[in-house]
Amino acid sequence: MGEYLYKGRSATGELVNGRLTGLSSDAVANRLLSIGVTPVEISATAESSDISLQELWTRLGGGRPNTKDLGLFCRQMHVITRTGLPLIRGLTGLAETTHNAVLKTAILDVIASLESGRGLAQSLRRHPDIFPDLFVNIIDIGESTGTMDESFLRMYDYLSMDQEIRDRVKSAVRYPLIVLVTIAIAIGIITVFVIPSFTPIFNSLGDNIPLPTLIIMGISNFAVNHWLLALTILSAAVIAVVTYVKTDQGRFRWDRYKLQIPVTGMIVRNAALSRITRSLAISLQAGLPMSDTLRTASAAIGNVYLAEKMSHLSTGIERGTSLWSTANSTGLFTPLVLQMISLGEETGALPELLTEVADFYKREVDYDLENLSAALEPLLIVAVGGVVLVLALGIFLPMWDMIALAKAG
Repeated sequence: MGEYLYKGRSATGELVNGRLTGLSSDAVANRLLSIGVTPVEISATAESSDISLQELWTRLGGGRPNTKDLGLFCRQMHVITRTGLPLIRGLTGLAETTHNAVLKTAILDVIASLESGRGLAQSLRRHPDIFPDLFVNIIDIGESTGTMDESFLRMYDYLSMDQEIRDRVKSAVRYPLIVLVTIAIAIGIITVFVIPSFTPIFNSLGDNIPLPTLIIMGISNFAVNHWLLALTILSAAVIAVVTYVKTDQGRFRWDRYKLQIPVTGMIVRNAALSRITRSLAISLQAGLPMSDTLRTASAAIGNVYLAEKMSHLSTGIERGTSLWSTANSTGLFTPLVLQMISLGEETGALPELLTEVADFYKREVDYDLENLSAALEPLLIVAVGGVVLVLALGIFLPMWDMIALAKAG
């Protein structure tokens, strides 16, 4: 991919100029012709050896389009394919109006790939970090059957529902996180600034300092006098945990642990199962074979532990076992969901019933999220109470001892 400066004339004969990205000058010329511009001069821009901060951020994986960006892209592509607008012209318009730089670059590369003779799905597959397998497979089927508008609409509905669940989860956990961060900041301020002011007073007790006070004084002394070492240890611990979670074994254990966390674990599980069943439903509705559907759904879960469970479904189907029997052996689904899967296999209405299952899990997530604050409030009260109790014991116990000594004296 290179950047080219061009001069040309529009359909009305007006002189136009600008710059485009393409695989070659011929690809840029074809793109100009597709939008009604007759190229007069095309020249490659001089490449600069300096890398901007934006380019460096992009190369490091930053700025990737989120679910909302992909949902908007699907909605716009649905309109383009439904109205019969040529793909290259439609994608060119999208590239000019897209605000996400990474997505814009990917669209320009897709346009160049289309101009070189590749299909849309094949062109999208060149960017797996932006367009996941489920996305590309659905579009591939739509391209083969001439129903790309329906495929893009299905993906828009799927992405919108997935984004709604993500937003609700983030909104529900925002308040508890703010409380915990506030507690941590308060503890830090007390440890670094408040406790050292009381230390000379506490030392006047000699060997009669209470144990909680000794512990608090020790922590405060370490934080004040060895803050660089404490910061290094904390940073090393965070880096070690993040590095371990990025490994296959660490990601598997972390994803399994997330499902076992009290209160929030069930929400994460139901949200993942809603994503699984909905992706299965839209894949089957699009005509994707069952084995391919299960493999695609496994990659779309976002949880390695559940993805391994889903792989057993694909293995069972390839061995000729029914979906209900294999799903029952995984222990993922509730009895009600298993009954609906069984009914769907018997009646041939599996995609519709899987959609009902996805809606069932979504309603479960909505209900749990509505009650999440009420469920977490006791835990937060206990946490705040524990911090206050420790600080009160550590600060007030020696003061009471000093008052008792003063009265005795």
